[in-house]
Amino acid sequence: MAAHAGEKAQKTGDFHCAKCSEKVHVQQGHTIPKCPNGHGDFETRTKEPGNKSS
Repeated sequence: MAAHAGEKAQKTGDFHCAKCSEKVHVQQGHTIPKCPNGHGDFETRTKEPGNKSS
């Protein structure tokens, strides 16, 4: 699952930065911000409500 800053989140969850592993929590339908270190590419998402595997 790749996501990028500026896109709308399709699901609520914690997005993990592809470069530094920092995470940002985003609600479904909200715009994904850059990570705290200014990167904009996210490679994984965890803590999704209803998804027991994360």
